Order: sequence, then C-alpha cells, then structure tokens
Amino acid sequence: MLRPAIEGFLLGASLIVAIGAQNAFVLRQGLVRRHVFPIATFCFLADALLIAAGVGGLGSLVQAMPRVLFVVTLAGAAFLFAYGAMAIRRAFHTAGLSATGAAETRLGPALATVAALTFLNPHVYLDTVVLLGSLSARHAGEARLAFALGAMTASGAWFYALGYGARLLAPLFARPVAWQALDILIGVVMFSIAASLLWQAFA
Repeated sequence: MLRPAIEGFLLGASLIVAIGAQNAFVLRQGLVRRHVFPIATFCFLADALLIAAGVGGLGSLVQAMPRVLFVVTLAGAAFLFAYGAMAIRRAFHTAGLSATGAAETRLGPALATVAALTFLNPHVYLDTVVLLGSLSARHAGEARLAFALGAMTASGAWFYALGYGARLLAPLFARPVAWQALDILIGVVMFSIAASLLWQAFA
C-alpha cells in the first residue's frame, strides 16, 4: 500500500509543480493574502475529482471524444490569451502595481477565474485524467486507491503550500517593479500555453 501511495504522490507532484496558469493565479492571490484558503481548497478538490475520475476509468472516455477536447482547447486558448493580455496591461499601469490592486478582491470572481483556469485547460484532462488514470491501471484494488490518494495528497500539499507560502515573498513584492515583473511573467506564461494549445489543436 505504501509503495503505490508514494508512486502516486511523486507522479502527482511532477504534474502539478510547474509554472502554469492555475499556479500563477494561486501565487498572485497568496501574495496579497486574499481568499487563499477557498482558492487553494477549490484547486485541491478539483484535482481530487479529476484524479478520482481518471483512476475510475474516465481517461478512456476522454480519449474517445476528440471533438470535445478540440472545443475545450479553443475555449481555453481564448481565455488564456485574454487573461495574459490583462496581466500585461496591469504590468504597464503602475497605479495597479501594489498589494491593494494585485489580485481579485471578491471571492466570487476569484473562484470563477480559477475555475476557468482549471477546467478550460485540456492539459488538465490529458495529464490528470488520462495519464494518471492510465498509470493507476498497473495497480488493482486497494493499491489503486492508495495510488489515487497519494496523488491527491500531492495536490493538496502543493496548493496550500503555494498559497500560504507566497507570503514569504511579500517583502520582495513591496516594490512595484516586482509586481511588474510578475505580471509580465504571468502574461508570457499565459500566451505560451495558449499558443501551444492552438498548435496542438491545428497541427
């Protein structure tokens, strides 16, 4: 039981710990300490749901619906381009480069944004549902459950650590230039992911 749990934890961590749209948003909210718990919890529960679906066999269904993935890819690319443009625009409007204007101030819009960043990214389905689901097939019964719980644990540990650990960087982000650099980085990441999605969709 321990070995598949560790395997699931390491594989889950390898897929989650990367500079991506969702992580960038959690980091930004964590830096200004706004809605950190509900946002981290949403990301964790969404990942847990997708991991459970993948381990439960949804991966084969996702692979059998290329048209649905194509539509999700286009929608995700459009959203990421728009969010990236907002980040770049923020970077060159110095009035918003502070802790007071650095993140979503209301819980509703913040959760809606992180939900879009999560579920409009087809990589979430390919990596979390298809890949983890396929790898979990090497285990059976309780070992497969342990694998899934290990991957879920990695997700929870990462999102809470990212959200609450971001405050350690607060002294660095006391300067507007740091926010500017972060927003430019976020914009570049969003544009890069969106471009890669379009490339995959039409290649």
